[in-house]
Formats: sequence, structure tokens, C-alpha cells
Amino acid sequence: MIYIDPPYNTGNDFVYRDDFAMKADGYDLEAGNVDELGNRFRKSTDSDGRFHSDWCSMIYERLLIAKTLLTDEGVIFISIDDNEARNLRNICDEVFSENNFVAQMIWEQGRKSMAAQVAVNHEYCLIYCKNKSRFIEFDKLHDNTNWREKKLGLETIYAEYDRLMSLYGSDYPKIEKGIREFYKQLPEDNPAKRQSQYKCVDRNGLYFPGDIAQGTGSGGRFDIIHPVTNLPCKLPKGGWRFGVEKLPQLLEEGRIHFGIDETKVPCLKRYLRETEYEVVSSVFYKDGRGASKRLESLFENVVFDFPKDEDIIKKFVSLVTSYSSNNEGCIILDFFSGSATTAHAVMKLNAEDGGNRKFIMIQLPEETESNSEAYKAGYKNICEIGKERIRRAGKKIKEEAGLEAQNLDTGFRVFKCEDSFMNKVKFAPADLTQGELFSHVSNIKEGTSDLSLLFGCMLDWGVQLSLPLSSFEVAGKTIYNVNDGDLVACFAEDVNEDVITAIADLTPLRVVFRDSCFNDVPLKMNLFELFKQKCGWSEEVVKNRVHVI
Repeated sequence: MIYIDPPYNTGNDFVYRDDFAMKADGYDLEAGNVDELGNRFRKSTDSDGRFHSDWCSMIYERLLIAKTLLTDEGVIFISIDDNEARNLRNICDEVFSENNFVAQMIWEQGRKSMAAQVAVNHEYCLIYCKNKSRFIEFDKLHDNTNWREKKLGLETIYAEYDRLMSLYGSDYPKIEKGIREFYKQLPEDNPAKRQSQYKCVDRNGLYFPGDIAQGTGSGGRFDIIHPVTNLPCKLPKGGWRFGVEKLPQLLEEGRIHFGIDETKVPCLKRYLRETEYEVVSSVFYKDGRGASKRLESLFENVVFDFPKDEDIIKKFVSLVTSYSSNNEGCIILDFFSGSATTAHAVMKLNAEDGGNRKFIMIQLPEETESNSEAYKAGYKNICEIGKERIRRAGKKIKEEAGLEAQNLDTGFRVFKCEDSFMNKVKFAPADLTQGELFSHVSNIKEGTSDLSLLFGCMLDWGVQLSLPLSSFEVAGKTIYNVNDGDLVACFAEDVNEDVITAIADLTPLRVVFRDSCFNDVPLKMNLFELFKQKCGWSEEVVKNRVHVI
């Protein structure tokens, strides 16, 4: 899954050039509104494309890359407001295809506004699949558990039902009467009120009498005998929605709700405990001010203005990654990560359902204002805020979850995009003097750390950067071991045969040394032979697995 909240046309001095409006004279000339002498052909308005063209170009190229990063079953969620909603929909239709459009969700964030005309209290979230048909097939394989969320207010209803059960035992009419009164007394905005159709009770719990007819009109046509009058019940026009062979089981389980006599069409009992999840609605409400208050409480200071709501993003993530008990392999990417709200949401969801989702947050190091509370608190750029939020949020989530979250992984690694750690060593003879030769003995830039070399090699070989990493020493030389042998490396100088033996004992998939490891020329020359002998590798295998940089 990818979630992004791209920058809008707010006019701020922002690292993404958030004010994407072109200068009027430049746009007019490009658009053909004026000639080279400034003579105007068309009237200039605020709705001109100059207010949107650069933004569209910025998001278009990023969405093209985003599409390549998604799996075939992948989904992208994009938060947007009225500034660019229309343009974004058109761009997404082109990049992902309108056939892969899922929905445009509407998040109502508040009830009040000082607007002169209409109070705009909502924003949107556009949802596209990379391949909608593949996602549907994938969902069916996992019992259609995606795109569903738990109904609100269930805990309140169950608590009242349990209270009535303790009072009246198996006197179901009295429990039913109590449940109906309970629903009536609830305020209209109480989420439990939405489940008030579940007001009937039997030995299996709360239920509502659902339609038993076949909507297509081709249902079963046979008699169902009323248990009191012993007469055939009224047959619905469409026929029964199940076959005659299913009837004995339904009757035995008490799943058919009969009226007072046979003149009423019976119903099928739909129990609340069996229907706790429903397809998510495209419109939902959550106060938009809560996220800022929670982040301020987490940092004990105001370090970031207008953060996204971690509970809303958690809701989005849960809609498409709830297909298994541990969500193994699920990666959530946010390449406009800001204060790392998405990371917070992923950790919170993992704590709730025992999941094992991973996140990748990407953010340019936008500097904080020198007079801001964030700067005064020591956060010189947004990335520093994001890192600290993940630390604090992870700690708080574990504390709140208690023993249930003992195995919750809230760790993370931080990488910065840099130039290659390799020096430029390919020169034409005329480009070098005799005196410059010694400065090019090493092909690795001076000051490059062992970890920089290691992670650079992991990138080159496609080894996941999130894999476990350990290290140990042999003969005073540090050996790095990625994921128990996926990649083993040593970058120390003057490596001896003891080090090579220790690495060979791990039976690694990949081995890497740097050229300066070998002061002993014969040892370097015999390196491949040593691994062939100690690991039993063939000539081809050792050349594929052992590398010297």
C-alpha cells in the first residue's frame, strides 16, 4: 500500500515549491494569451492553468514511479482537498486507469467554520488499485476480509445485553423489551444507535430478521410450516433464497424467524456477532483537531502544524492489509511522510491486531523556522521530528498495550540519499598526471564508514535494508552478518586466513571484502580457492558469491 498527502497550492515558502502558480506574464506568453509584444488575446482569470500546471507535473511523475513500486495487488490512497482534487482525479485516471478507480472517500473533519459562503469542513481521499481485478481475486482467496471495518458501538450494545441477561436469564421477551428501550434512550449521534435493527433476542444472541426472499425471482418454491399453526407460511414472490435441502439445518439451528401466524413471510435471523464487519462507507466523520492535540501531547510541545490523523491512516491501512493474521510481507510507503504519521498508524494497527506490517517513510529535510517551537526544541528539520515521533509513539504504544505488545517491533533504520561511496577511477591517460596516480589507489571515498559500504552493497545486491544485522570480531577484525548469512562482509585492513575461515563457516549467500583488506598479496590471490575448499563451492558459485570492492 502507498499513502501520500501531497503538498497543495497554499503559497507557503516550502521545499516542494508549494505555491505552484506561474508568474502571470510567463504563463500568458506560454499559453498564447498574449503575443511577444504583450498584446492580450484572452482574458486572464484566477482559474488559469498557471495556478496548477507545475503541481500537476510534480505529482504526475511521482505517481508514475509509485505505480511501478506497487505490487499487482497494491493500492494507493491519496489525501487531497478542493485545490487539486479535480486535477488529481484526471491524472490518476491516466496513470492507474479509470478502470482501477475504487472510490473517492470524504472525511468530514469539523462542524464549524468562519467561511463567508459555505463552510468547507471536509477533504478527500482518492483510492486506486494498480490492478483492480487482481486485487478482487486476491481478496477472494482470503475470504473477502479487505474493505471492511468493524461496526461502531458494539461494545456498548454487548455490555447492555450482558446486563439484561444477568437480570432476566433466558426470559428473551424481557431482554428484547430492555434492548428496545436501550436503543430509544441513546442520543442520535451515538454510534450504537446505528445498530438498532438488532433488537430481537434468542438463545444465540441479538439478531435482526433479514429478508429471506430471492431477489432475482428464481428462488426455491416449497412449503415452510409455521411452528404454531402448523400451516404453510406465505411464500415470497421471489421464492426462498435457499434450497429445500438447506431447510432442515436452518430449522434445527433456529435461524428462521416466524411471525405470529402463517400469513406473514418468515425472515432469516442475522446475528450481530456474525455481522460485526461491514463494507466501509465512502463518507465518515472524525474531528480534525484531535491529531494536533495528540501530537502536542506526545511531544509536550507544538512541533508540527496540521499533522494527519494517525487513526484515519490506520483505518485506510486496515482496509487493504487485513487478509492474514500476521500480515507478513505487507509494506506501507509514504513518500510525503511529514511528521511520520503513517509510521505511527502502522505501529498502532500492528499492536491492535498482532500484525507484522512494515513501513517506509520518505521526507526531504525541510528546515524548520528558526523562531518555531520545533527549532527551539532541537528539531532543525522535519525528518528529525519524524524520527522522534516514531520513537515516542512506539514507546507509548507498547506501554498502553502492556504484555500483549511484548513482541511488537517498533524499531526502524534511517537512511539518507547520498552520492556513491565509490571514487571515479576511470580516466583517460591524458586526464591524469604522474603525481595524481597515488590519490587513486583506493576506489572508495575517504571517510566512508563500514556501515555505508555495507548498506551500499545491500542495495547493489537487492538485499532488504530492514533485515537483521549483527557483527562479531575475529582476530580483531569486525565481520558483519546480515540475516544469518544473506550477506557477510569485512572491510578491515590486513585480513588473515582466520577471518576468511570464520566467514566460510557461516556458509554465506554473498561475501564482500574491500580491496584494502588484503595486504598479503598471496592471500588475495588465493581468496576464491580458500572459499572453494572451505565451503565446497564450484568455480562458478564462488565467483558469483565472493566479491572484492
